Amino acid sequence: MTIHTLSDDQTPTILTVPGLMNSGPGHWQSLWEQSLPDCHRVELGSWDAPHRNAWITNLGHAIAQVNGPVILAAHSLGCHAVAWWAAFETGQLRDKVAGTLLVAPPEVDSGAVDRRLVGFGPTPKGLLPFPSIVVASRNDPYIDFASARRLAQFWGSQFADAGESGHINAASDLGEWNFGQFLLHRLTDRTAPSDLAAVRNEEARRSAEMSIRYGF
Repeated sequence: MTIHTLSDDQTPTILTVPGLMNSGPGHWQSLWEQSLPDCHRVELGSWDAPHRNAWITNLGHAIAQVNGPVILAAHSLGCHAVAWWAAFETGQLRDKVAGTLLVAPPEVDSGAVDRRLVGFGPTPKGLLPFPSIVVASRNDPYIDFASARRLAQFWGSQFADAGESGHINAASDLGEWNFGQFLLHRLTDRTAPSDLAAVRNEEARRSAEMSIRYGF
């Protein structure tokens, strides 16, 4: 099924890429799909028993179905699906991806918390062929902060510090996660840098202080 975009074919379609067990109704990905224009979920399949190659294939199919540019908003194991897809996809399909938000990528190598994550290791360490931002929490139970920063280095991504936000999921009680939407808008150039202070103040009232750091 083709995903029809807005009338301006240069307006990116946002595809959310959930992780293990999918994203429930209180997850920021689900809320974005309800509130943001042209935001759709990628159906990766086998949410409770993920298979790397199947997820890569399904992600590629979803991107191919979009008319126009795509922004990927991935969470947890979905981040590794994006990284693996980028490593395997060498054709023009990669050019459709205008940017990627990679939120809370877990450890999938020897330190993986859940054995179901190991099938996505070893972590691909090549530079991503499109702009990307890795967002990490300081108390994520699935990866330590320093390791998340190293992933950003491997992938050539900008790095954003989400404070102490757990796994940045529904349990983190972030609502529509305005900080994440600010980062998303940075990828789509729809928000001015001067808006950052207001976004940070609002997020601080919901959880720990959040700040954005670019570079490594």
